[in-house]
Amino acid sequence: MRYISHEDFGRLLHDLERDYQVYVPCRKNIHRYYRPYAGLTDDVVIGEVRAFEPLKAFFFRARQKVAEGFSPDVVHGEDRPVCIVGAKACDLKAFAILDHVFRGHDYADPYYARAREANLIISADCTYAIDTCFCLALNVDPYPREAFDINLSPLDDGFLVETGSQKGTAIVAGRAALFADAGEQRTRDRNETRRHVIHAVQKNIEQNRIPHQDALEGAVARNYEAEIWADEAQTCVECGACNTICPTCHCFLLYDQKGKAHIERFRIWDACLLKDFARVAGGANPRPKLWMRLRNRFEKKFDFFPKVAGMYACTGCGRCISACPAKIDIRRILKRLVNHA
Repeated sequence: MRYISHEDFGRLLHDLERDYQVYVPCRKNIHRYYRPYAGLTDDVVIGEVRAFEPLKAFFFRARQKVAEGFSPDVVHGEDRPVCIVGAKACDLKAFAILDHVFRGHDYADPYYARAREANLIISADCTYAIDTCFCLALNVDPYPREAFDINLSPLDDGFLVETGSQKGTAIVAGRAALFADAGEQRTRDRNETRRHVIHAVQKNIEQNRIPHQDALEGAVARNYEAEIWADEAQTCVECGACNTICPTCHCFLLYDQKGKAHIERFRIWDACLLKDFARVAGGANPRPKLWMRLRNRFEKKFDFFPKVAGMYACTGCGRCISACPAKIDIRRILKRLVNHA
């Protein structure tokens, strides 16, 4: 376990800018978002809670050119790899789903695989919880355990540092002058903060009576024809915000457009709540009703993925709750699924 001061951490990020585009989490009012690093200004928040936008945006772009003309060559831009600072455990858990989809089969998506190999993740513990956090119900701790290169545990005077990969270990070892031994007191302070945040998330779960993931097994299948879906879909405005803000949603649409010299093909995020998502040639649609599309989202996350990948496609980050203008609350639906007779 190592320790780095705030001042030396700024030096580390400045040094990493030679090889990476560095992004740090910032706070504006109640929102937190990533922006390019421009020094450790007062708005930079390495701890606190997850940013509003999901980490997937750095690995699975919202819009990306994937083909030019009829060339079989993979189209890659000239962008340098990115270093994401302050990523939270709920986002890192999403990598298990995204890896299964984009790298877990005979053919690996070249864009996602390249980003996963080249990008650097400097994660950070959550230092408190907001009312939409329920990660513990999905067996996700509010501090990273895996899928990071370097993890930071914020302290008053700096950060406790752990490495989680050979890349992270090499970065710390190559800049040994910036780091010091953590010491027992700093480790105790880190552990106390973690206990405090765990208690806050558990309080959220208890107050909202959110079921643990063990209780969700088979819940969607048992309620497949229940009135829950139509009831919850009444206020849905079909905006797709829950899909695009979710760290594990990964559906996409391919479309072609005329470029300056030839046809270009792009990949963009798609959303299963949108009416055209499942529509096929001729206009047929297997999910013509909005409630069917809402059901499909829960079926994929809480029935399909447990069966095919052995894990739930939800991390308990609560982003969909915050993003939904119709106030559809995933926690309420999960509770209804478990309690419905």
